[in-house]
Formats: sequence, structure tokens, C-alpha cells
Amino acid sequence: MKKEKLSCENARKISIVKALEFLGHLPTRNSEKEAWFLSPLRSETQASFKVSKTLNCWYDHGLGKGGNCIDLICELHNIAVREALAILAQVYTDNYALPKPQQTKVKESGIVIRDVKPIQHPALLAYLKNRKINPVVAMWFCREVHYTIKKKYGFSIGLKNNSGGWELRNKYFKSSSSPKDLKWITNGSQNLIVLEGMFDLLSLITICPNLKREADFLILNSVAFADKALPYFDYYKIVELYLDQDEAGRKTTIYFLNETSKCIDKSELYTAEKDLNAWLMKTN
Repeated sequence: MKKEKLSCENARKISIVKALEFLGHLPTRNSEKEAWFLSPLRSETQASFKVSKTLNCWYDHGLGKGGNCIDLICELHNIAVREALAILAQVYTDNYALPKPQQTKVKESGIVIRDVKPIQHPALLAYLKNRKINPVVAMWFCREVHYTIKKKYGFSIGLKNNSGGWELRNKYFKSSSSPKDLKWITNGSQNLIVLEGMFDLLSLITICPNLKREADFLILNSVAFADKALPYFDYYKIVELYLDQDEAGRKTTIYFLNETSKCIDKSELYTAEKDLNAWLMKTN
């Protein structure tokens, strides 16, 4: 039987520590949350290559570069993603099991995901148009998600978070399936853009399409995840904040600004409006 190819999604979930061990690199320091290695990318005598076990990401302090498991293999061997996946497939088959996928049935929200597909329903496309979102941008990041809540059926635009839950939005419905979590989108950039919600992301990329490839993104999905967001900042030189102008958003912005000098408040762009999407709808 032909082996199924390793997907990028599953490759990113492979433990970087285990991948490095597979390639012959052992940590010099190891704890529950992180591991430090002599850099596999260059010669050094003091370990400055950090792997966050919590985020499953690496950062080489000597090079000022970091990323996920695929990025590491590409950088290590100077190869393309397709070739990196072939190497990581060996790591997977060598008994390095991937994390179990999240269950689609969610007790907390009562939402059961039934189907996920590209955005195509006329009602959802009309909703995007009403909110001035370029549908192509929405299709880059989001999906059309069909679900049931008890015996009631519905469908929405969905953004999948880091833990497999979905942020769900349509004209009449705003909710999320459990587990609730942040959404991290990586492009190998040294700049991180932090946004509060799905439509903030879609609005920003509608305004500035080139940012899709020029920056990484962290969508909080709730300001309650502010503390959980902070470790992601370690992997970037600049962190741009595009949070809401309400009380909770401003408090979170101030909190981030006080925590690290990397942060820049970019909300002056839409200072007269509640958030990016309100500004986009008013100006376009």
C-alpha cells in the first residue's frame, strides 16, 4: 500500500526536540517548557538555539531566525518544503507520534462540526461584502463551517485556532467551538502582527494584501489570552498591535506595551473607530 504523504499541518506538529534528536542533535539544557541546543545551523560553543516545547517552535539567537519544524529542516538542509516533508516523514515513521487530533464534538459550546469546505455559500459571500472584506482574502484564511447546536443546524465563516477549535461568524451568529485558543499564522517573518479577532485579520489584509506574505500573525480570539500570547513575542524583533479601541482592547494594548519594548501600538490608523473592520467599512 502506498504511504500517505505527510501534510504540512501534521509536519508542524512533530516535536522539534524529537526531530533534532532524530538528526543527531541533543539538548545541552532541558526543562519542562524549553530545550537549548548548540545551533545545528552554525558552529558555536555556547548553546543559543532555543526550542519552546509549549509552542513547538525554535529560535536561533545567533542568527536571529526561528520558526516551526518545517522551517528548521528547510534552513538546515537548504531545501524546499516538499523535500523537508520527506525528511520529516521519516521522523514520523520512526515512532515519533503526532499529537492526537482534536475531537470535533465539543462539550463546552455544544457545537458539533459537521462539514468544513471552501467559502461558497451566497449568504456568507454577501456577509463578507457587507463588511467590505475581499472574499479572496477570506478564502486564504477561513473556511465555510457547517455545524449543529443540539438539533439546530447552522453554517458560518470559520477560522481554525491552534487547538482545533473554530471561531464562527455569520450575519446572525457569533460564537466559537471548543477548545478556545489563539491562532498563530507563520510566514518566517521577524515581524508579528497581533490582532483581536478574525475580522480584524481579514480587514487588515483587505487593506494591505502584501502583509499576507510579509508578516506573521497572532489572533487572540479573546483578550483573556493576553498572558498566553506573550511567549510568542520572544520569536520576533517587532510586534505590531492592532487591538480594539474599547476598554478591554486598550487595557490589553497597554499591558503588552509595558511588557516589552518590541511592541508598537498601530491603532492610530483607526483611532476614531472601535476596530479595524469598523474603520474599513466607514472608509470604503
